[in-house]
Amino acid sequence: MLFMTKLLKVFIVLALLIGVTWFVWERIKPGPTKETNHQILVEKIEAMGKLELVKYRFSDVVEHKNMTAYLPDASVLLIIKADAVGCIDLTKLNANDVEVINDSVTINLPKAEICYVKIDHKDSKVYDTKMAFFREATLVDEAFKAAEEEITNQVKKSDILAQTQNNATHVLKPLLEGLGYTKVKLTFR
Repeated sequence: MLFMTKLLKVFIVLALLIGVTWFVWERIKPGPTKETNHQILVEKIEAMGKLELVKYRFSDVVEHKNMTAYLPDASVLLIIKADAVGCIDLTKLNANDVEVINDSVTINLPKAEICYVKIDHKDSKVYDTKMAFFREATLVDEAFKAAEEEITNQVKKSDILAQTQNNATHVLKPLLEGLGYTKVKLTFR
């Protein structure tokens, strides 16, 4: 019995030592290290002459389904946020487009255009997926592409170009008047 008591005490001390050692090791062990290397190169430098004058923010709720004969229908529901920007490309402006007579100026500006339509992935959300399993990444990617196409079509149907021209008048006319021109006429090609 005395031997069993001594053996039990040794096991308890040994268990406490192992427990304390494990606890201390968990607290001080080195965490995973990370290393990232970048090799950034400037590929191209372009002169920009596009005057951005209006930005539209679009929201789209997209339900995209992928139906197959041998698997259950997979679907994804996305809430997409996108920006469309209207601008005027001032690099298309040349000396013949500007006519100055005394205190009046006439400028024939290039027509308004859509600079870009871009999905804001930071504000867009994947709301729900059903039966997607291993197809989820492909399904979400297809839904984003479909949303971008539809938003681009809706932007083309919107009044963004008219609003861009209107804003160009509101921005450029006071600027030219500030330069001393009392009669300012802006037209668009």
